[in-house]
Amino acid sequence: MHIRVGYDIVHDCAGPTPMMLLLSLRPERMIDLVTPQVMRLEPDIPSRTYVDRFGNLVTRVLAPPGPFRVAADYVVSDSGRPDQPAPEAIQHAVDDLPSELLLFLLGSRYCETDRLSEPAWALFGGTPPGWKRVEAISEWVNERITFGYPYARNTRSAWEAFNERVGVCRDFAHLAVALCRCMNIPARYCTGYLPDIGVPVELPMDYSAWLEVYLGGRWHTVDARHNHPRIGRILMAHGRDATDTAISTAFGPTLLTRFDVIAEAV
Repeated sequence: MHIRVGYDIVHDCAGPTPMMLLLSLRPERMIDLVTPQVMRLEPDIPSRTYVDRFGNLVTRVLAPPGPFRVAADYVVSDSGRPDQPAPEAIQHAVDDLPSELLLFLLGSRYCETDRLSEPAWALFGGTPPGWKRVEAISEWVNERITFGYPYARNTRSAWEAFNERVGVCRDFAHLAVALCRCMNIPARYCTGYLPDIGVPVELPMDYSAWLEVYLGGRWHTVDARHNHPRIGRILMAHGRDATDTAISTAFGPTLLTRFDVIAEAV
C-alpha cells in the first residue's frame, strides 16, 4: 500500500537561530520512497545533514529572524501488515546482550529507572520473562494512563506519568520504556508517522510515539498508547527518549505558529 506523509511547520524566530530538524525518514525506510522526500525551507536557506549516534538523519539550519517554514509532502510504500507480535521471543540475560545495547537498559532524561525499579519489580517480577512480560507492561501502561491532548506537557517524565496517570503518546512510551528497562529488557523510544488505517478517526493527525524492545535477537515494535497492532507505522527516529528524537531543537527563542502533519493511505 501507499501512504502519503509530510508536515507543514512554522516557527517565528526572534533572531538568527540555529536549529536541528529531525524530520527525515530513518535510512532503512528510504528504499520505500515512491516520490522524493524533499524538505522545503521558506525562506530558502542552506541546510546540511548528518547522521547522529542512533543512525537518525538530522538536518541543520540557521533559521533567519521572523517566520521560518519547513514543509514536505511525499509518498511511502508500506507492506500494509499490522505490527507483528512475537510470543516466542525470549528475554536475554544482561550478560549475554551485545555491549552496544546496554545503553538501552540505563535511565535517561525522561525514563527514570532508579525511581521506577522498585514498583516495576513489584508489578512485573512475577510475569514470565520475554514477550509475555512486555505485553503485561504495555497493557498496564495503557490502562493506567488516560490519554488527552489537554494533558500534554513536554517536561513530563516517566515517573511523573506513573504518578499523574495522564498524558499523550510520548508519556505512554516513556513509561513503558522505563518499566521495560527496569526489568532488564532493552527498550528504545521511537517517533514517526502512524496513519489512522483500519481504525476510527477521532483526533487531528500528529506524530506518534511508541517503543521497540530487544528480545530474541532483534527489535520488536510495541505501542502502549494503543496496545493493539496498527497498520502503516513509518519510523523517523529512535533513541533513549524524546530528548534524542525531538523533531526540532532550536538554540534560541522561537514561537511555534503552525504544526500540521500528514499521514494517510492513498
